[in-house]
Amino acid sequence: MTARLAKIVTSGEFTLDGGTWQVDNNVWLFGDDSEVVVIDAAHDAEAIEEAVGGRRLVAIVCTHGHNDHINAAGALADATGAPVLLHPADTMLWEAVHGDGRGFRPLADGDTIEVAGTALRVLHTPGHSPGAVCLHAPELGALFSGDTLFSGGPGATGRSYSSFDTIIDSIRDRLLVLPPATVVHTGHGDSTSIGAERPDLDKWIARGH
Repeated sequence: MTARLAKIVTSGEFTLDGGTWQVDNNVWLFGDDSEVVVIDAAHDAEAIEEAVGGRRLVAIVCTHGHNDHINAAGALADATGAPVLLHPADTMLWEAVHGDGRGFRPLADGDTIEVAGTALRVLHTPGHSPGAVCLHAPELGALFSGDTLFSGGPGATGRSYSSFDTIIDSIRDRLLVLPPATVVHTGHGDSTSIGAERPDLDKWIARGH
């Protein structure tokens, strides 16, 4: 069965550093008729479980630990029995939402997640948060970038645990080296491509400093 991609958009609050913002999140489901991976379980576990539709949920993968990307992960894991995967450098963000009584399986750079005969390769891309990761499916020419790279530039770095210089290094060294035709599926907003974003790197650096 050929792997396919689906997206649902869920809405809720992003909270950090004493501020709260209303946000719409992209929740990506990648798999076939038998099994699926959920990338970023945001806000609404019931809606995500409905989109899973009775398929085996291989994993709930968190691209980073900000609350709007993980706040439905615990309930979805309880409902399906699927493991939650997160880079351990974002443990403090995870525990701010779920406490220290709920664990997760650690992700590491270079790990692969197999679903529907396709490998998703983990790229550690810190900057937006210390444990931010992207998932690259080279066979499909696709990248799931979380909040590391958007249409129009890098993710925000003006809050705790973030670094503009670090996210620029991650994007330049880990993402912009991918084939230009690679489609970038982002954590918020519209998808883009590596080729569309690569020419603007110097502009982002000038704007960021």
